[in-house]
This record gives sequence, structure tokens and C-alpha cells, in this order.
Amino acid sequence: MDHVRQIAQAVLYEGYLLWPYRESSLKNQHRWTIGGVHPEAYGSAHDNHPWRMRTECLVEAEPGDTVDVCVRFLHAVTRDVVRVRDGAEERVAELVAGGERRLPGQEAQERETHASGLVLDDLCRAPAVTDIAFPAGESREPVGERAGAVLHRWQALRGRIETGARRLEPGLFLLTVEVVNTTPWPGGTRDDAVQRTLVSAHTVLHAPHARFVSLMDPPDALRAYAAECDNVGAWPVLVGEEGDRHTVLSAPIILYDHPRISPESPGDLFDATEIDQLLTLSVLALSDRERADARDGDPRAREILDRCTALSADELMRLHGIMRKEPQG
Repeated sequence: MDHVRQIAQAVLYEGYLLWPYRESSLKNQHRWTIGGVHPEAYGSAHDNHPWRMRTECLVEAEPGDTVDVCVRFLHAVTRDVVRVRDGAEERVAELVAGGERRLPGQEAQERETHASGLVLDDLCRAPAVTDIAFPAGESREPVGERAGAVLHRWQALRGRIETGARRLEPGLFLLTVEVVNTTPWPGGTRDDAVQRTLVSAHTVLHAPHARFVSLMDPPDALRAYAAECDNVGAWPVLVGEEGDRHTVLSAPIILYDHPRISPESPGDLFDATEIDQLLTLSVLALSDRERADARDGDPRAREILDRCTALSADELMRLHGIMRKEPQG
């Protein structure tokens, strides 16, 4: 499953933070735009802000076969910076202490909810409901010698996963997984709603013995059934090694069956629509001030800067392109 998780991680962070990786840049002022499952009350009142995500796919299975469901998403986290003065704390636009400079902004925590060992025959009789529940919380990171701190806060998230199945013919099932955000919505701005949103939500389905059917290229005999699959905010594709049909990734972006991460890629740049070489060279061309603003904000931006600046000349050259000989079939 390492290959599957690698693809799922790329989906999870697609669009998370874009070049020049400063949160103050215009393109990063309106974040969390991919795969959001918003609070139901907010989504019902705002167009193009869905409050549910539905995956439907075909499974070829024998009696007693099971499926595992994993819903993954990002949980938005507010990052505040406070300075301690005369025993009192005050929020500031930046904090410099102990050789560190820290900036306020937003980050995210990775979240997962699992429903394992669901028997397809049982799902035909009644759907399985799995709760999504993450309480509100906060953490504190001291900066310098009692100079201040970075405060991370996140809101509570609640929702449910409804997994059901319908037998289409002997040995063939239609599997449905619906993710719903039931987090209470007290009102407010889009940013307030984002803090209660399942961001970059996607579903990973794994059948240890059963086999999923490609919806992109189904067998002729199953093409009509595949056309009836009704996916909302999700695009299910086969993932894993070429030819493997035991796992499906249902993502909020369009992929092809058995997608791969290029082995030449040094790491995620959060923008699969761009070329790694161009993004890497653009990072290396940032001014000292731009690098400082990126480095002192989101820790994941700091990782990108460190990775790009550490690349050797040979590693940069490999990003230019490579000739591969595809196996003859």
C-alpha cells in the first residue's frame, strides 16, 4: 500500500500552498479550494460549496468478500503568534526572538477515519454508518526565552461515512460511499466555514479479495453499469501496481487508472499542474526576503525550500527529462 499512500498524499496536498509559497502572496490568500466537504448548513446556503461527497464504483466479488473504507482529509489549523510583555500576551504580525522569526497564518493536520472489514453481502441489506469525530483543540509552541509563542487552534469536526452496496448481478456489486459533514455551522465568513470543512477530502477503498472495475475503461459487458455510477465531487480510479484491481482512490481531481509519481521528483510541490523543474528553478530564484517569508510561515513551505536548495546539479538535471523504454505488450 506504500505506492497507494504516495498517490493519496499527493492528492491530499494538491493546491495546499502554491509558489512562491508565501502565505501573503495573492494566490495563497484564498486557500482550501480543492475537495472541500463543508458544513451542511453552510453548503446548503452557498453554491459551489458542497457538504457531501459520493463515490460509486463496481466490485466483482464472491460471497463473504469485504471492503475497507478510509476517508482522508486536511483539518485547517489557525496559527497565531503572540508576544509576552509584562506577563500579558498580545497577538502580533510577527515575532522575532532567539534567532527565530515566526509569522501567523494557517496550516493543516492530516485526518483519517476508517471502516474496515465491511461485508458486501451485509451492505446490501443495510448501509454501514461510521462517525467522523475530531474535537476542537489547541497547542502551544514557545518561542525564545519566554518571549512569546505560536498558538495552533482548530475547530471541532463532525460527520459520517455511509457505505452501502447493491447487487447488480451474481458476483457484481455497486458500492456507494457517501461522506457528509454534519459539523454545526454558527455562521460567519468563508474562513470560518473552512475551519469546519473536510479539506481535500478523498476516499480510499481496498478489497483484499474482491476486484474493482475500472470506470475509465470498463469491459464491454459492464460498460452500461459503469455509466450508471453517480459520483459527486469524486473521481474513482484504480491505484497500485499496474493491473492491480484491489484498491480504488476516489479523488476530488481527475486522475487516470494506476497513476504514478515520477521517480525523478524530489518531493511534493503541491501543484501537479506545473512541471517540477520549473517550480524548483522558480523556488531557487526567490529573493532573500521572499524565502524568509515562506520559511518563517508554514513549516511545509520551509521543507520545500530546504529540499530545493539542497538539490545537487545532477538531481536538477534529472528534472529536465528522461527517456524511458516502455515494456512491449
